[in-house]
Amino acid sequence: MVSFTTALTTHRLVAIVRGDEARAVVRVLFESGVRLVEVSLTSPDALEVIADLASEVPEGGWLGVGTIRTPGDVDDAVAAGATFAVSPATTVAVRASVAAGLPVLAGALTPTEVETALGFGADAVKLFPASLGGVGYLAALRAPFPDVPFVPVGGVGVAEAAAYLEAGAVAVGVGSPLVGGGVAGLPARVARFLDATGSPV
Repeated sequence: MVSFTTALTTHRLVAIVRGDEARAVVRVLFESGVRLVEVSLTSPDALEVIADLASEVPEGGWLGVGTIRTPGDVDDAVAAGATFAVSPATTVAVRASVAAGLPVLAGALTPTEVETALGFGADAVKLFPASLGGVGYLAALRAPFPDVPFVPVGGVGVAEAAAYLEAGAVAVGVGSPLVGGGVAGLPARVARFLDATGSPV
């Protein structure tokens, strides 16, 4: 399997799943061509969803756990079969993920937090909430951090996804604009985001 960073750079879209329909949504996302799917721990039964679907992940696909905040969250994610982790902030959970050999997308906003995430061994930096500074802020961060793989998350619609990637992000993370409507109409929404991000289909 390719590295997590290579997967981000290749597929350019991380779908963020929350809510009661998580199982069905994850299945439709994979069937529709998304290859990086995060199930947030804020979802009911998130770990059970990951454990149930780990064997159904398509070739080249990644099924991760989001909103990890503690080392215990990391242990649970590994036990469930998650193949990557996402944190909302740069906390001890990032160090725990690295120690467990679980690729991690670490949440950061400020330059200090970006540097801390890198020092903790994060594979990529989740710029969150990206909507706070927008594309201009990503461009400003990339000046001192030109080689950091940034993944903007928060308020990323179709237009914003294309703009962030044009500004140098390696991928974007998308929640409600993609999966907020549940399964209904999801393949069509996926198609729009795959087109906007230039993800292979």
